[in-house]
Amino acid sequence: MKKEFVVGVVGASGAVGEEILKILDEQDFPVRKLVPLASARSSGEQINFKNKQYTILETTDNVFKDEGIEIAFFSAGGSVSERFVPSAVDSGALVIDNTSFFRMQEGIPLVVPEVNPQDIALAKTSKIIANPNCSTIQMVQVLAPLHKQFQIERVDVSTYQAVSGAGKSGMEELVTQMQRFFAFELESCEPKVFAHRIALNVIPHIDVFMDNDYTKEEMKMIKETNKIMHTDFAISATCVRIPVLRSHSESLSIRFKKPADANLAREILKNAPNIVLLDEPSKKLYPMPLNATDTDETYVGRIRVDNFDKHILHLWCVADQIRVGAATNAVRIAQKWIEL
Repeated sequence: MKKEFVVGVVGASGAVGEEILKILDEQDFPVRKLVPLASARSSGEQINFKNKQYTILETTDNVFKDEGIEIAFFSAGGSVSERFVPSAVDSGALVIDNTSFFRMQEGIPLVVPEVNPQDIALAKTSKIIANPNCSTIQMVQVLAPLHKQFQIERVDVSTYQAVSGAGKSGMEELVTQMQRFFAFELESCEPKVFAHRIALNVIPHIDVFMDNDYTKEEMKMIKETNKIMHTDFAISATCVRIPVLRSHSESLSIRFKKPADANLAREILKNAPNIVLLDEPSKKLYPMPLNATDTDETYVGRIRVDNFDKHILHLWCVADQIRVGAATNAVRIAQKWIEL
Protein backbone atom coordinates (compact mmCIF):
# COMPACT_ATOMS: atom_id res chain seq x y z
CA MET A 1 0.00 0.00 0.00
CA LYS A 2 1.33 3.42 -0.97
CA LYS A 3 2.53 5.47 2.00
CA GLU A 4 0.59 8.64 2.66
CA PHE A 5 1.91 11.80 4.28
CA VAL A 6 0.84 14.62 6.54
CA VAL A 7 1.38 17.65 4.31
CA GLY A 8 1.59 21.25 5.47
CA VAL A 9 1.30 24.23 3.14
CA VAL A 10 2.60 27.49 4.61
CA GLY A 11 1.07 30.39 2.72
CA ALA A 12 -2.01 28.35 1.82
CA SER A 13 -4.06 31.48 1.11
CA GLY A 14 -1.50 32.97 -1.32
CA ALA A 15 -1.26 32.54 -5.09
CA VAL A 16 1.46 29.86 -5.00
CA GLY A 17 -0.02 28.13 -1.97
CA GLU A 18 -3.38 27.85 -3.68
CA GLU A 19 -1.69 26.44 -6.77
CA ILE A 20 0.24 23.87 -4.70
CA LEU A 21 -3.06 22.64 -3.25
CA LYS A 22 -4.53 22.44 -6.74
CA ILE A 23 -1.58 20.44 -8.09
CA LEU A 24 -1.48 18.10 -5.09
CA ASP A 25 -5.11 17.30 -5.93
CA GLU A 26 -4.52 16.97 -9.70
CA GLN A 27 -1.48 14.72 -9.18
CA ASP A 28 -3.28 12.62 -6.57
CA PHE A 29 -0.35 13.19 -4.24
CA PRO A 30 -0.51 10.75 -1.30
CA VAL A 31 -1.90 13.13 1.33
CA ARG A 32 -3.07 11.44 4.51
CA LYS A 33 -3.82 14.74 6.22
CA LEU A 34 -3.61 18.30 4.93
CA VAL A 35 -2.57 21.14 7.22
CA PRO A 36 -3.06 24.57 5.59
CA LEU A 37 -1.06 27.29 7.34
CA ALA A 38 -0.82 31.06 7.02
CA SER A 39 -0.38 34.22 9.06
CA ALA A 40 -2.58 35.08 12.02
CA ARG A 41 -4.49 37.40 9.69
CA SER A 42 -5.58 34.52 7.46
CA SER A 43 -5.99 31.85 10.14
CA GLY A 44 -9.56 30.71 10.50
CA GLU A 45 -10.30 31.09 6.79
CA GLN A 46 -11.61 28.07 4.91
CA ILE A 47 -10.00 26.43 1.89
CA ASN A 48 -11.18 23.55 -0.27
CA PHE A 49 -9.06 20.49 -1.00
CA LYS A 50 -10.36 17.31 -2.62
CA ASN A 51 -13.93 18.49 -2.06
CA LYS A 52 -13.37 18.93 1.67
CA GLN A 53 -13.23 22.12 3.68
CA TYR A 54 -10.16 22.83 5.82
CA THR A 55 -9.54 25.62 8.30
CA ILE A 56 -6.30 27.53 7.89
CA LEU A 57 -4.18 27.40 11.04
CA GLU A 58 -1.71 30.05 12.17
CA THR A 59 1.94 29.30 11.40
CA THR A 60 3.71 28.86 14.74
CA ASP A 61 6.83 27.10 16.01
CA ASN A 62 4.76 24.30 17.51
CA VAL A 63 2.23 23.62 14.78
CA PHE A 64 4.54 21.38 12.73
CA LYS A 65 5.13 18.98 15.62
CA ASP A 66 1.59 19.25 17.00
CA GLU A 67 0.07 18.36 13.61
CA GLY A 68 2.72 15.73 12.78
CA ILE A 69 3.65 17.39 9.49
CA GLU A 70 6.01 15.24 7.40
CA ILE A 71 6.33 17.39 4.24
CA ALA A 72 6.05 21.18 4.51
CA PHE A 73 5.72 23.42 1.47
CA PHE A 74 6.70 27.03 2.27
CA SER A 75 5.48 29.84 0.00
CA ALA A 76 4.83 32.79 2.30
CA GLY A 77 7.92 34.94 1.73
CA GLY A 78 11.56 34.77 2.78
CA SER A 79 11.06 36.27 6.23
CA VAL A 80 8.47 33.59 7.08
CA SER A 81 10.81 30.84 5.86
CA GLU A 82 13.69 32.30 7.85
CA ARG A 83 11.52 32.39 10.97
CA PHE A 84 9.71 29.04 10.80
CA VAL A 85 11.64 26.58 8.60
CA PRO A 86 14.02 25.71 11.49
CA SER A 87 10.99 24.74 13.61
CA ALA A 88 9.60 22.60 10.80
CA VAL A 89 12.95 20.85 10.37
CA ASP A 90 13.34 20.33 14.11
CA SER A 91 9.93 18.66 14.15
CA GLY A 92 11.16 16.13 11.57
CA ALA A 93 9.50 17.56 8.46
CA LEU A 94 11.06 17.78 5.01
CA VAL A 95 10.81 21.42 3.89
CA ILE A 96 10.39 22.42 0.25
CA ASP A 97 10.90 26.16 0.26
CA ASN A 98 9.61 28.38 -2.54
CA THR A 99 11.34 31.55 -1.35
CA SER A 100 14.83 32.84 -2.11
CA PHE A 101 16.02 32.54 1.49
CA PHE A 102 17.78 29.15 1.28
CA ARG A 103 18.56 28.94 -2.45
CA MET A 104 22.22 29.86 -2.38
CA GLN A 105 23.06 28.48 1.06
CA GLU A 106 25.84 25.91 1.17
CA GLY A 107 24.63 22.35 1.70
CA ILE A 108 21.02 23.04 0.71
CA PRO A 109 20.05 21.55 -2.67
CA LEU A 110 18.46 23.82 -5.26
CA VAL A 111 16.44 21.53 -7.47
CA VAL A 112 14.67 21.33 -10.81
CA PRO A 113 13.76 17.62 -11.08
CA GLU A 114 14.23 17.50 -14.86
CA VAL A 115 17.78 18.83 -14.46
CA ASN A 116 19.37 17.73 -11.17
CA PRO A 117 17.14 15.14 -9.44
CA GLN A 118 20.25 13.56 -7.90
CA ASP A 119 20.65 16.58 -5.62
CA ILE A 120 17.39 15.76 -3.83
CA ALA A 121 19.27 13.07 -1.88
CA LEU A 122 21.34 15.83 -0.24
CA ALA A 123 18.24 16.79 1.72
CA LYS A 124 18.62 13.66 3.82
CA THR A 125 21.12 15.80 5.72
CA SER A 126 19.72 19.33 5.33
CA LYS A 127 16.00 18.38 5.43
CA ILE A 128 15.49 21.47 3.24
CA ILE A 129 15.15 21.62 -0.54
CA ALA A 130 15.04 25.04 -2.16
CA ASN A 131 12.78 25.75 -5.12
CA PRO A 132 14.53 28.05 -7.63
CA ASN A 133 13.38 31.39 -8.97
CA CYS A 134 10.53 31.00 -11.48
CA SER A 135 12.50 32.43 -14.41
CA THR A 136 15.45 30.18 -13.63
CA ILE A 137 13.35 27.00 -13.64
CA GLN A 138 12.00 27.31 -17.16
CA MET A 139 15.40 28.44 -18.45
CA VAL A 140 17.40 25.51 -17.05
CA GLN A 141 14.81 23.04 -18.31
CA VAL A 142 15.76 24.26 -21.79
CA LEU A 143 19.49 24.75 -21.21
CA ALA A 144 20.26 21.38 -19.60
CA PRO A 145 19.54 19.07 -22.56
CA LEU A 146 21.24 21.48 -24.99
CA HIS A 147 24.31 21.71 -22.75
CA LYS A 148 24.74 17.93 -22.87
CA GLN A 149 24.84 18.02 -26.66
CA PHE A 150 26.65 21.25 -27.53
CA GLN A 151 28.38 22.42 -24.29
CA ILE A 152 27.32 25.93 -23.30
CA GLU A 153 29.89 28.73 -23.04
CA ARG A 154 27.60 31.70 -22.45
CA VAL A 155 23.91 32.56 -22.09
CA ASP A 156 22.24 35.95 -22.60
CA VAL A 157 18.62 36.04 -21.50
CA SER A 158 15.93 38.70 -21.51
CA THR A 159 12.77 37.90 -19.59
CA TYR A 160 9.26 39.20 -20.15
CA GLN A 161 7.63 38.55 -16.82
CA ALA A 162 3.92 38.55 -16.02
CA VAL A 163 2.51 40.64 -13.19
CA SER A 164 1.46 37.53 -11.27
CA GLY A 165 5.16 37.14 -10.48
CA ALA A 166 4.49 39.91 -7.96
CA GLY A 167 1.59 37.96 -6.44
CA LYS A 168 -2.12 38.68 -6.30
CA SER A 169 -1.48 42.37 -5.67
CA GLY A 170 0.46 42.62 -8.94
CA MET A 171 -2.41 41.12 -10.89
CA GLU A 172 -4.90 43.37 -9.16
CA GLU A 173 -2.82 46.45 -9.97
CA LEU A 174 -2.77 45.65 -13.69
CA VAL A 175 -6.50 44.89 -13.80
CA THR A 176 -7.36 48.06 -11.88
CA GLN A 177 -5.17 50.20 -14.12
CA MET A 178 -6.67 48.71 -17.29
CA GLN A 179 -10.16 49.37 -15.95
CA ARG A 180 -9.15 52.97 -15.25
CA PHE A 181 -7.73 53.23 -18.77
CA PHE A 182 -11.03 52.30 -20.37
CA ALA A 183 -12.78 54.72 -18.02
CA PHE A 184 -10.31 57.45 -19.14
CA GLU A 185 -9.01 57.71 -15.56
CA LEU A 186 -5.60 56.05 -15.92
CA GLU A 187 -3.53 59.14 -15.11
CA SER A 188 -5.05 59.21 -11.62
CA CYS A 189 -3.89 55.66 -10.91
CA GLU A 190 -0.74 55.72 -8.79
CA PRO A 191 1.48 52.59 -8.92
CA LYS A 192 1.84 50.75 -5.62
CA VAL A 193 3.23 47.31 -6.45
CA PHE A 194 5.49 48.29 -9.36
CA ALA A 195 7.95 51.16 -9.74
CA HIS A 196 5.87 52.67 -12.53
CA ARG A 197 2.45 52.24 -14.11
CA ILE A 198 2.32 48.72 -15.57
CA ALA A 199 -0.77 49.07 -17.77
CA LEU A 200 0.27 49.71 -21.40
CA ASN A 201 3.89 49.88 -20.28
CA VAL A 202 7.06 47.77 -20.01
CA ILE A 203 9.30 48.11 -16.94
CA PRO A 204 12.95 46.89 -17.15
CA HIS A 205 13.16 46.56 -13.38
CA ILE A 206 12.28 43.55 -11.19
CA ASP A 207 13.37 43.51 -7.54
CA VAL A 208 16.05 45.92 -6.25
CA PHE A 209 19.14 47.16 -8.08
CA MET A 210 22.50 45.84 -6.88
CA ASP A 211 25.88 47.60 -6.79
CA ASN A 212 26.75 46.19 -10.23
CA ASP A 213 23.56 47.73 -11.75
CA TYR A 214 21.98 44.32 -12.25
CA THR A 215 18.77 43.71 -10.32
CA LYS A 216 18.48 41.08 -7.63
CA GLU A 217 16.15 39.10 -9.93
CA GLU A 218 18.80 39.08 -12.64
CA MET A 219 21.51 37.96 -10.25
CA LYS A 220 19.25 35.16 -8.99
CA MET A 221 19.03 33.75 -12.50
CA ILE A 222 22.80 33.90 -12.94
CA LYS A 223 23.80 32.32 -9.64
CA GLU A 224 20.99 29.78 -9.44
CA THR A 225 21.52 28.43 -12.94
CA ASN A 226 25.12 27.48 -12.27
CA LYS A 227 24.26 25.95 -8.90
CA ILE A 228 21.49 23.80 -10.39
CA MET A 229 23.46 22.73 -13.46
CA HIS A 230 26.81 22.39 -11.64
CA THR A 231 28.42 24.62 -14.27
CA ASP A 232 30.32 27.90 -14.37
CA PHE A 233 29.51 29.31 -17.81
CA ALA A 234 28.89 33.05 -18.25
CA ILE A 235 25.31 34.35 -17.98
CA SER A 236 23.81 37.80 -18.35
CA ALA A 237 20.15 38.54 -17.64
CA THR A 238 17.82 41.48 -18.21
CA CYS A 239 14.50 41.01 -16.39
CA VAL A 240 11.49 42.98 -17.58
CA ARG A 241 7.94 43.27 -16.25
CA ILE A 242 5.21 43.33 -18.91
CA PRO A 243 1.42 43.87 -18.72
CA VAL A 244 0.49 40.18 -19.00
CA LEU A 245 -1.41 38.52 -16.17
CA ARG A 246 0.28 35.13 -16.11
CA SER A 247 3.17 33.13 -17.63
CA HIS A 248 6.73 34.36 -18.14
CA SER A 249 8.45 34.53 -21.52
CA GLU A 250 12.20 34.46 -22.16
CA SER A 251 14.43 35.23 -25.12
CA LEU A 252 17.62 33.15 -24.95
CA SER A 253 20.85 33.54 -26.90
CA ILE A 254 23.14 30.60 -26.16
CA ARG A 255 26.75 30.29 -27.27
CA PHE A 256 28.12 26.75 -27.43
CA LYS A 257 31.62 25.32 -27.72
CA LYS A 258 30.39 23.24 -30.65
CA PRO A 259 28.61 24.65 -33.73
CA ALA A 260 24.85 24.78 -33.16
CA ASP A 261 22.36 22.78 -35.22
CA ALA A 262 18.79 24.10 -35.09
CA ASN A 263 17.18 20.85 -36.29
CA LEU A 264 19.11 18.78 -33.77
CA ALA A 265 18.23 21.29 -31.04
CA ARG A 266 14.54 20.94 -31.95
CA GLU A 267 14.78 17.16 -31.73
CA ILE A 268 16.58 17.31 -28.38
CA LEU A 269 14.04 19.70 -26.88
CA LYS A 270 11.10 17.80 -28.33
CA ASN A 271 12.27 14.73 -26.42
CA ALA A 272 13.21 16.56 -23.20
CA PRO A 273 10.95 16.02 -20.17
CA ASN A 274 8.07 18.47 -19.68
CA ILE A 275 9.01 20.57 -22.72
CA VAL A 276 6.61 21.21 -25.62
CA LEU A 277 8.08 22.25 -28.97
CA LEU A 278 6.03 24.90 -30.82
CA ASP A 279 8.25 25.95 -33.69
CA GLU A 280 6.58 26.39 -37.07
CA PRO A 281 6.96 30.10 -37.89
CA SER A 282 5.42 29.67 -41.36
CA LYS A 283 2.20 28.66 -39.61
CA LYS A 284 2.59 31.40 -36.96
CA LEU A 285 3.17 28.67 -34.41
CA TYR A 286 5.39 29.74 -31.51
CA PRO A 287 5.03 29.88 -27.71
CA MET A 288 2.92 32.58 -26.08
CA PRO A 289 1.55 33.06 -22.57
CA LEU A 290 -1.83 31.94 -23.92
CA ASN A 291 -0.31 28.50 -24.63
CA ALA A 292 1.41 28.09 -21.29
CA THR A 293 -1.04 29.46 -18.73
CA ASP A 294 -2.47 26.83 -16.39
CA THR A 295 -0.22 24.08 -17.78
CA ASP A 296 2.76 22.17 -16.37
CA GLU A 297 5.04 22.37 -19.42
CA THR A 298 7.65 24.79 -20.76
CA TYR A 299 6.97 25.78 -24.37
CA VAL A 300 9.89 26.39 -26.75
CA GLY A 301 10.07 27.85 -30.26
CA ARG A 302 11.70 30.41 -32.58
CA ILE A 303 14.81 28.17 -32.61
CA ARG A 304 17.42 29.48 -35.04
CA VAL A 305 21.18 29.65 -35.53
CA ASP A 306 22.75 33.11 -35.41
CA ASN A 307 23.41 34.73 -38.79
CA PHE A 308 26.99 35.68 -37.91
CA ASP A 309 28.20 33.11 -35.39
CA LYS A 310 27.29 29.45 -35.98
CA HIS A 311 28.06 28.64 -32.35
CA ILE A 312 25.09 30.75 -31.19
CA LEU A 313 21.51 29.50 -31.00
CA HIS A 314 18.55 31.81 -30.34
CA LEU A 315 15.21 30.62 -28.98
CA TRP A 316 12.08 31.70 -27.13
CA CYS A 317 10.44 29.89 -24.20
CA VAL A 318 7.27 30.43 -22.17
CA ALA A 319 5.98 28.80 -18.98
CA ASP A 320 3.34 29.40 -16.33
CA GLN A 321 5.54 30.77 -13.58
CA ILE A 322 3.03 30.01 -10.82
CA ARG A 323 2.91 26.34 -11.81
CA VAL A 324 6.14 25.38 -13.65
CA GLY A 325 8.04 28.20 -11.93
CA ALA A 326 6.85 27.43 -8.41
CA ALA A 327 4.05 25.06 -7.42
CA THR A 328 4.49 22.29 -9.99
CA ASN A 329 8.25 22.21 -9.47
CA ALA A 330 7.75 21.99 -5.70
CA VAL A 331 5.32 19.08 -6.00
CA ARG A 332 7.62 17.30 -8.47
CA ILE A 333 10.43 17.63 -5.92
CA ALA A 334 8.22 16.04 -3.28
CA GLN A 335 7.28 13.22 -5.67
CA LYS A 336 10.97 12.49 -6.30
CA TRP A 337 11.73 12.69 -2.59
CA ILE A 338 9.21 10.01 -1.65
CA GLU A 339 10.71 7.72 -4.32
CA LEU A 340 14.12 7.77 -2.55
